[in-house]
Amino acid sequence: METNSLGFIGGGRITKIFLQAFANKQQLFSRVVVFDTNTEVLHSLKEQFPDIEIAENLQRVAQQSTVFIALHPPLIMETLEKIGNYVDEYALVVSLAPKITLEKIASKLKTRNIVRMIPNATSYINEGYNPVTFAAGFDPDDQPAVLDMLRLLGNTFEVAEPKLEAYAILSAMLPTYFWFQWIELGKLGVQMGLTEAESKATVQQTLIAAINLLFESGLSPEEVTDLIPVKPISENEPQIKEIYQAKLMGLFGKIKP
Repeated sequence: METNSLGFIGGGRITKIFLQAFANKQQLFSRVVVFDTNTEVLHSLKEQFPDIEIAENLQRVAQQSTVFIALHPPLIMETLEKIGNYVDEYALVVSLAPKITLEKIASKLKTRNIVRMIPNATSYINEGYNPVTFAAGFDPDDQPAVLDMLRLLGNTFEVAEPKLEAYAILSAMLPTYFWFQWIELGKLGVQMGLTEAESKATVQQTLIAAINLLFESGLSPEEVTDLIPVKPISENEPQIKEIYQAKLMGLFGKIKP
């Protein structure tokens, strides 16, 4: 299977993340073609990655040896309907969205070389945590080459398809549950008299160590949390946990096939 030419249907955030990850690794392809209905998005992408080719129609993208479907779930089936006749029977198709199953994707295409992947923003620095699932008809002999390409993005591993949506909630979206808090803590450090650099370093290094302590120390969660006697926002923990339950389980119900 050839993966030397890439086509991206959708030129938004995920495509930018993928292109940056490949650029970081100096990975070259014979061509990279991108289609999007938003010309401003394409213009911005072209400025950041001048070597890409902007396609005027879906047909051009669909004719590449590897086609990434970088669209929101509601747009995928109608798009597959449009490109079905143009995607080669030996092409690799990688869907980057939750909810739309391999079975549904395969119903619109001639190729059986289909993969679903839940991408991560952290792939921008080649540190993604990216689960993938291969379609039932995918030739096992071709899978290692696909994994090698996708591992340029970070830790890429196979999972059962029904687990993909859980990874979307617990991995792909997880940074958004915390980023705003870490940013705010950095600002507080400056208010308390640290320089911006000192505050950022303090938050970053302590977070890394705290994560390692929780997951690698061998202590139970209760033993870890007991190591710090003063917990300034402990009275708010039940409310925060309820937000997680309501928001995240609610969203999981919506994206589950």
